[in-house]
Amino acid sequence: MDQLASSFDGKTVAVMGLGKSGASAARALAAAGARVLAWDDQAESRAIADEQGLTLSDLSTIDWSTVDLLVWSPGIPHIHPKPHPVAVAARAAGVKPVCDIDLLCTASPAARAVAITGTNGKSTTTTLTGHVLAGLGAPLAIGGNLGVPALDLPALGLDGTYVLELSSYQLELLDQAQFDIGVLLNITPDHLARHGGMEGYIAAKASMFDRLPAGGTAIVAVDDQHSAEIHLRLSHRKDIVVRAISAGRVVKGGVYAPDGVLFDDGKEILDLKTIASLPGRHNWQNACAAYAIARACGMEPATIAERLASYPGLRHRQELVAIIDGVRYVNDSKATNADAAEKAMVCYDRIYWIAGGQAKEGGIESLRPLFGRVARAFLIGESAQMLADTLSGSVTYEMCGTLDAAIHRAHDVALADPHHGGVVLLSPACASWDQFKSFEHRGDMFRDIVNSLTGERSAA
Repeated sequence: MDQLASSFDGKTVAVMGLGKSGASAARALAAAGARVLAWDDQAESRAIADEQGLTLSDLSTIDWSTVDLLVWSPGIPHIHPKPHPVAVAARAAGVKPVCDIDLLCTASPAARAVAITGTNGKSTTTTLTGHVLAGLGAPLAIGGNLGVPALDLPALGLDGTYVLELSSYQLELLDQAQFDIGVLLNITPDHLARHGGMEGYIAAKASMFDRLPAGGTAIVAVDDQHSAEIHLRLSHRKDIVVRAISAGRVVKGGVYAPDGVLFDDGKEILDLKTIASLPGRHNWQNACAAYAIARACGMEPATIAERLASYPGLRHRQELVAIIDGVRYVNDSKATNADAAEKAMVCYDRIYWIAGGQAKEGGIESLRPLFGRVARAFLIGESAQMLADTLSGSVTYEMCGTLDAAIHRAHDVALADPHHGGVVLLSPACASWDQFKSFEHRGDMFRDIVNSLTGERSAA
């Protein structure tokens, strides 16, 4: 990114973590003329970085008095549950860890920045918003926690817009960044160990709104208690515009769709139930958010409605992979916790459920009201026994171990079931890291295996 050169030419910058975002930051900073000291605790990542020509320096041994900035990869704990020694040493020398989002926003202050966060739905809302805002015909870049790392995004000027998905990990690593529009979709328990508990997690999400300048816009869904309380606090601010959105009720002056029909302050805009790529109440909330963002960017309601209706959908989020002999196969690999899985499960009446992986806080107990929709569960990964204990007595289940085994068993059981029209649903309610590189890897494998199944296929 060219704008970095004016800020970092000749500076010494440490980069901790050389995954996708860290390696991107190291490359961009080196190209901007910075002296980059890059490190990762994993030998494999260091080897890849070395092949890319990055200068490796063990950050546990450097003189921090010579370092101007520390770029920290969000996936590495730096405070909770235990502070990383590099973060401790840097802070002791007065060097604060920041993430690549901070560098992007400070390097491109003229461009509009839209920040989207929430426990669930942020990836769909980010891609949906990008799809809608493309209708403006102005320069647009989409990334952050989703897809393209921040410093691989193109440089944008006054007429450009960045649409950024932000995790709680990224939000707590911001220092100078400002956003023109901040969006909070929901807050449910997640990443609690990383934030020192629920209070810390809520604070990380809410901190996004501290980065709105005068005249900025806060868009907050009020469908859960934590988010509603944040909206109430923000409503007392006189320096910003605050809009409520809801998929559950009418909100005065807001954007809402409690019955699947989107309204803007009482005016009917669009029947969301007619959009196949946005099924379910959670997607109605996502659509309300994207609509509110687009209105804040100056788009007309009719144009927004047209763009919403043409949204193709998000991979790994209720992605219909195939219909084989009347059975639907749905990839919802992005559902890495129970709350996300619930959003998919409420959309289907007869589910052959593939679940399991690396357990999240709370397990799947919150899904008990939906167990009646599950014809049979096929459990995989390290949490399989824990999930089985919860399902015992309520849902018939099989211990399958691997995704491949689960798909083939679900396929056989669904075809033999006299109740036709069921859905083989990969909605794991767990993280993927026990058996896969990422939820995308898990979803891609699901797609590949399903596409190898035999049977008569209908148009998906």
